[in-house]
Amino acid sequence: MREGSLEPPIRHPIQWQDAAYYDEALLDQELRRQFDVCQSCRLCFNLCDSFPRLFNLIDATESGEIKDVASAGFGSVVDACTLCDMCFMTKCPYVPPHEFNIDFPHLMLRYRAVEHQKGQISFAAQQLSETDRNGKVAGVVAPLANWATDVSNSLTRPLMEKTLGVDRRAALPPYQRKTFVQKAFDMPLPVNKDAPAYGRKVVLYATCFVNYNDARIGDATRKVLAHNGVETQVVYPQCCGMPQLEQGNLPKVAKKAEDVALELKPWIEKGYDVVALVPSCALMLKFEWPLLCPENQEVKALSQATFDVSEYIVDMAKKEGLTAGLNPLDGGVTLHLACHSRAQNMGPKGAQMLRLIPDAQVNVIERCSGHGGSWGVMKDHFDTALKVGKPVAKQIVDKAPAYVISECPLAATHIAQGVQVLIPESTVKETRHPVEILAQAYGLL
Repeated sequence: MREGSLEPPIRHPIQWQDAAYYDEALLDQELRRQFDVCQSCRLCFNLCDSFPRLFNLIDATESGEIKDVASAGFGSVVDACTLCDMCFMTKCPYVPPHEFNIDFPHLMLRYRAVEHQKGQISFAAQQLSETDRNGKVAGVVAPLANWATDVSNSLTRPLMEKTLGVDRRAALPPYQRKTFVQKAFDMPLPVNKDAPAYGRKVVLYATCFVNYNDARIGDATRKVLAHNGVETQVVYPQCCGMPQLEQGNLPKVAKKAEDVALELKPWIEKGYDVVALVPSCALMLKFEWPLLCPENQEVKALSQATFDVSEYIVDMAKKEGLTAGLNPLDGGVTLHLACHSRAQNMGPKGAQMLRLIPDAQVNVIERCSGHGGSWGVMKDHFDTALKVGKPVAKQIVDKAPAYVISECPLAATHIAQGVQVLIPESTVKETRHPVEILAQAYGLL
């Protein structure tokens, strides 16, 4: 293996059950080893705020070497990482199987796992990560919860900022009274038996966001698949654990992986494909879970059976073909390729899906939106998140498309905010998921 090799990057299983993984002296040694490679390369200087922080620490020393950086400074580097994986997937020439064995995101994850084991994750951050509990409780009082979390609420948002650390300016997703699982159960859809892909069967993994916050992505997916002859079942055992992964709570994430994989096992054995509706969740099921539970056969089977929603529709279009009847759009489309879509190493499937629409003019943005899950809404990070996402917002303003789209619903909200900050008079209020545009082109919405 050498620089410029065409070999694909590989990742090693995460040794979270090994006591050495949490040894702080060994961790510091590995941080310095990998950071030394990073500072000698600096190819990732413009990806996120982690690398400028690292390079500034090194440049501030008299020697300009990592050996003279105090270990206490490493925390600021870790804090800025959103685990987007873009350095690993798109920039670093030294990822395994290269002998330098650089995996910056998983190094940051290890640091956070040590912090979590030491009890250094704040109580507020832990409570925000409980998406299932929060979704169930907030759904019961959805109008009140949405009033309280609205950015225009000058009574509750300053209080949230003080107690939870959530920036009062950051837009938060609203809650819905009825979950996506309930909506799907109440509204069965007839399957088009004349469609070329008739006979396919899919289990939609609802994800916590679609289930509790915004069912539109799920509704559009169900309608598009039914119209194309695909039987769909909606399941939601529990959250994929991405919020806990961000905090380094690896035992909890591994337990979620084992439980969800066991619950989905009967569906897979009956020939159903699994389609995840949010790219972060698809990434967890496909790649992160198998690294946490490498010996678990149910987790491995689920990984092999899982598709991202755009990936699945493109696969269907290539193999059987789509049902006719897609109508041209009434304007151009700018698509933000979410980092966790790109990290799935499947190609620009959202763009490929949109180009199935006749005469579609699709402009693609491959830059980080800056939101980073819960990271970007926190007071300590919100301004940085806007800065990181500024190139995305500027491209949208320059292109002025009829449709602004992102595969990640949280990135979508953050992008809309970024555009509003750049140009307050802009008409861009929200962005949509590409599957919603496909459903619209079919006349299903």
